[in-house]
Amino acid sequence: MLKALGIFQRATAEHLWRMLRPGDSHDRCTRDTLNALKGEGKVRVETRLESNHQLWVLTERGHKEAKQLLPENVRVSALRKLEVDDDGEPVAGEGFDEHAAAVTMTAAVLTGAGFGTPLSWQTEIGHKLPYGYTQYADLTMRAPDVDVPAMLLEVDRVNEPVDVLVDKVRRYTEWFELLAPKADKVKAQAARYSGEAAVHGFRLWSRIYPATGREGYVPVAFVFTGKTKAQRASRMRRLEQAARSYFAGVKYAGGDITAVDYHQALPVVVTELERITADPDGAAGKVWRRLGRDEWQTLTDALDNPDGDRLYVVQAEQARKRQKEREAADREAERPVCRRCGAKFTDDRWQMVRQYRAERLNELCGPCLTEHHEQVQAERAAQRQAEEAAAREAAEAEAKRNRGLFGRRR
Repeated sequence: MLKALGIFQRATAEHLWRMLRPGDSHDRCTRDTLNALKGEGKVRVETRLESNHQLWVLTERGHKEAKQLLPENVRVSALRKLEVDDDGEPVAGEGFDEHAAAVTMTAAVLTGAGFGTPLSWQTEIGHKLPYGYTQYADLTMRAPDVDVPAMLLEVDRVNEPVDVLVDKVRRYTEWFELLAPKADKVKAQAARYSGEAAVHGFRLWSRIYPATGREGYVPVAFVFTGKTKAQRASRMRRLEQAARSYFAGVKYAGGDITAVDYHQALPVVVTELERITADPDGAAGKVWRRLGRDEWQTLTDALDNPDGDRLYVVQAEQARKRQKEREAADREAERPVCRRCGAKFTDDRWQMVRQYRAERLNELCGPCLTEHHEQVQAERAAQRQAEEAAAREAAEAEAKRNRGLFGRRR
């Protein structure tokens, strides 16, 4: 509890209950713990909210202990110092900013749903751009061991122009495109145009955030709260229309391919705190919508890309198969036909014809060519036999004639 207050600075018992003890049916145990810590001088009530919930902060003693408990890589929020009036009486806190309340509640409901731990979160992390602007994220989550290893969150109370949200999406995209120090610019440029994930190895973000396990950059979630349901829905639609070029991805090349290349796209999901808290499954339920889709899904389903690389692998294989079939059909259409019997040439016969184009009888298939050669050989053999028989007959006739002449001479 001290660590959670060290990270988020201010929280109600409900926030801490949802974050630290989501299995409890109420926040009584959390309130008892806070009161015990108060008795030890480690926490205090800063103010009471309009909802009548007490707002808890760390005392100087609790702040020092939280700093010792937290890992060095986790930033500790600033101490909320106790102010007193001229009479030495405590001055009521300035009140809990509603935006800050929504930020803490967002982290609480996500943590309670199993997306990381309190130590996975940090607030107001800056993403510095080359032209001097720093885009601060309301929340950043790094949880390499869960289904969503990293995520940036913006909490919106429907009180800013939609253009401000679009600018955030644009600036996050620009930041994700920044090269890491000493990255090979030539190789990075080649990887960028290859359309594959290799480009991320040259980018700054891959040195700071864990791999997403999915195509594209670290996802950005907009959590809307406040105003009416209709106003929140309208805001989501307007953001979707205006920021489409950043999250939509590009279609893979190929007439038979409908899959989308998301490798250099920014996944953007939206939800509402009111929707999350009303759902029995909380942030683990179907309370997220990926911009570009119509259905409400679980967070992991919303971030998955069934129409991305997985579909591309299937469609590319199908396209290769169809191409082979077309090539085979075209090849069959060109396959020679025997002039004598009408049969198609075998591959071996066709190859021989192509190899020895000047040969006679290339219009005959293999069996007919063999039959032709056998016929020629048979004719030649018969001719030889006939010639040999004629020669024998001539020789015998000559012998008879010679014998007759010899007899008459005697």
